[in-house]
Amino acid sequence: MRTDLSDKFGIEYPIFAFTPSEHVAAAVSRAGGLGVLGCVRFNDPEELEAALTWMDENTDGKPYGVDIVMPAKVPTEGAPTDLESLIPAEHRAFVDRTLSELGVPPLDTGIEHATGVLGWLHSVARSHVDVALNHRIALIANALGSPPKDVIDQAHEKDVPVAALAGAVEHARRHVANGVDVVIAQGYEAGGHTGEIASMVLVPEIVDAVGDSAGVLAAGGVGSGRQIAAALALGASGVWMGSYWLTAAEYKLGSASGEGPSAIQRALLSATSSDTVRTRIFSGKPARLLKTKWTDAWDKPDAPDPLPMPLQNLLVSDAHQRIVASEDPEVVAMPVGQIVGRMNDIRPVADLMADLVNGYDASLNRLNSLS
Repeated sequence: MRTDLSDKFGIEYPIFAFTPSEHVAAAVSRAGGLGVLGCVRFNDPEELEAALTWMDENTDGKPYGVDIVMPAKVPTEGAPTDLESLIPAEHRAFVDRTLSELGVPPLDTGIEHATGVLGWLHSVARSHVDVALNHRIALIANALGSPPKDVIDQAHEKDVPVAALAGAVEHARRHVANGVDVVIAQGYEAGGHTGEIASMVLVPEIVDAVGDSAGVLAAGGVGSGRQIAAALALGASGVWMGSYWLTAAEYKLGSASGEGPSAIQRALLSATSSDTVRTRIFSGKPARLLKTKWTDAWDKPDAPDPLPMPLQNLLVSDAHQRIVASEDPEVVAMPVGQIVGRMNDIRPVADLMADLVNGYDASLNRLNSLS
């Protein structure tokens, strides 16, 4: 499974694993891929500093990356308290009413809780870049396309490549023109922020469009070795996988007790590939989520339209914390792709990686037998 990108990053397999868990990211890197830690959940730069220090110490010297959320155009952005004042009262009332109807209790006032996920704010994302570049990261990826040019230059000054997600050919061309090194061609099937074009169509279009100007990773609908083989056959030099790692044994986010599968994992284990929905309720931009009672509530006639980013995330951030604390698998708010139907067991990252490699090898052997 050796490609130009696996050689470029010094990894055994061209498998790039996006995850909000440093434990999963480190395990992927140790197993021969490139773990990419999602930074959006870190409100305080010191929290990210601690996580990356842990990554430095627990990846056996192997490379890893980070993922930020930063629009290319710098928005006019006040303090979080100023932004909070822009959220309409009827939206707040709808969220409160919905949580009550779904039986989601308030947060325990005896426990200190975060003040919402502020990593969606441009200023906070910039602090993530500053912190990350002081560690031995091998990649900065941006979930919202090309980061601002000065951020790309800042990364390149430290010899750190930059990756950006693209949902259409014109996005990919723009990324390359901006200096992006790796284009992540993310199809409609993917979890989180996605475009309108399916991976089978999108990947070869982007490969043809960027040529040798940038490496291309295929994302969306990749949850097995067979699908990795298909992605490489379409011209990609590797894969970007996120949903696949949510049922890893090392993934403990969203588990109040820290013991056994979390409510999120229990919900994922019982889902089929039909149990996702593409909606703006998570962040204000279209994103694919697990279909639950929470997403259903936003589809009702009395539901307001989602707010633009970052207001929507600020609106629902407290609700997401309450939902996680309630540990009710029927009311989770979780981005996940259509491969969720394959995610049927809780297993260690090393086993998940072995399955991918073995499945890839079996696919090549099958194809060779047809010649």
